[in-house]
Amino acid sequence: MLTRKQYELLRFIHERLKESGVPPSFEEMKEALDLRSKSGIHRLITALEERGFIRRLPNRARALEVIRLPESAAPGLGNGRRGFSPNVIEGSLGRRAPATSNDEDNMRPVAVPVMGRIAAGTPISAIQSRSHTIHIPPEMLTTGEHYALEVRGDSMIEAGIFEGDLALIRKTDTADTGDIIVALVDDEEATLKRLRKKGMSIALEAANPAYETRIFGPDRVRVQGKLIGIFRRY
Repeated sequence: MLTRKQYELLRFIHERLKESGVPPSFEEMKEALDLRSKSGIHRLITALEERGFIRRLPNRARALEVIRLPESAAPGLGNGRRGFSPNVIEGSLGRRAPATSNDEDNMRPVAVPVMGRIAAGTPISAIQSRSHTIHIPPEMLTTGEHYALEVRGDSMIEAGIFEGDLALIRKTDTADTGDIIVALVDDEEATLKRLRKKGMSIALEAANPAYETRIFGPDRVRVQGKLIGIFRRY
């Protein structure tokens, strides 16, 4: 049995895909359901997955497969349809921890993969493979895909980033001057630095006077993500 909001969201996604072949954005879902935040959409989608109406596709962290519509509708909303063929919905969908309540207003933490270590100092080997996950409150995440890295080194201490911290990163290949980014240098060295664009050059700036700013040609540096938060254990 779906709640009214769960059913409304499932039907809205289905109808939009049927009409245009393009899934609605999270902002459109939020407006269609008259919710105050996108975190409510995350919770509704998770509830639909747990009930077998939507399935996350393997090896595609931001994709869902709509498996079926309900045999019976929520009160006052009409009946679902049989013979429903799956559609893929692209969106910002992190893997969440198992829910302990059916109340859609409960906050369910999002499981974010920890992808090894990142140097806040002299660059170390490129980002390692996934080691484990941490659970993050959904209101602390932005749209898109996220991962975390364990910080090594002290070059970003004046930005409040210390060795042993977990850096929460939003995956992106673009960033603005002043952003703290995960930079991949020459496709083999990963480092956490502040980005400065100087003409055709890319500067990776430390937040510690003991470290020099490193300057590269634009073809030597690739943005791998942007810092959105730091987690620290005491």
